[in-house]
Amino acid sequence: MKPLLCIAHRGGPQFIQSTLPENSLAAVARALELGVYAVEIDIFQIEGELLVTHDRRLGRVVSGQGIITEQPLAYLREQRLENGEPIPTLQQVLELVGDRALLNIEIKGANSVPTLKRVLDEYVTSQQGNYEQYVISSFDHQQLFQCLQQMPQIKRGVLIEGIPLDYAACCEPLNAYSFNTHLSFLTPELIQDAQKRGLKNWVYTVNHEEDWRAMMSLGVDAVFTDKPDQLSAFQAQHKYL
Repeated sequence: MKPLLCIAHRGGPQFIQSTLPENSLAAVARALELGVYAVEIDIFQIEGELLVTHDRRLGRVVSGQGIITEQPLAYLREQRLENGEPIPTLQQVLELVGDRALLNIEIKGANSVPTLKRVLDEYVTSQQGNYEQYVISSFDHQQLFQCLQQMPQIKRGVLIEGIPLDYAACCEPLNAYSFNTHLSFLTPELIQDAQKRGLKNWVYTVNHEEDWRAMMSLGVDAVFTDKPDQLSAFQAQHKYL
């Protein structure tokens, strides 16, 4: 069985020794120290800024109240994660990750593509970066199609939750790189259909040894995990590295 590539889900916040806030710069930095294959983050577009956070509603991970897209940027800049960090910006994450890992940017909020294109173009140009370092993913396939039109050089990951009647066919018009599927809705047929279409099979969110074993047996390429150090230790122990 081939090893599973490790994608640090929301920065991979759950470490053996400590837990860090998800989508925090501290979590991303720790995951990079582990040498993960990729880091996954989430973005919302607010007043032309891309904020790195997962929830549409404040209060669970980030302080404050209300729906994030209904708050002014000035208010959101005042909010804090549990470790005292402000909500990171995509620019900060780009600078932190550099070329140390692939960066999977998941679009959560509406109207994100034009700003995402601007931020990535500016970063790649100014830092002599490489568009190959990035994958843009979303459950919003309309925005993924906009990415195909506006940023065709950047890989796209098609997120689904469930098993479509036509399996991975939704990836075809998006010229996708990866098919990002839910652990609870995974069958050999779904995996095999994606493989036949030349897609990478990435599965979320996989946090337990028995599930890592199952993913290996299915021939999955990579898993999103909240526990990157535990996955690394598991694979080292079982000599899959």
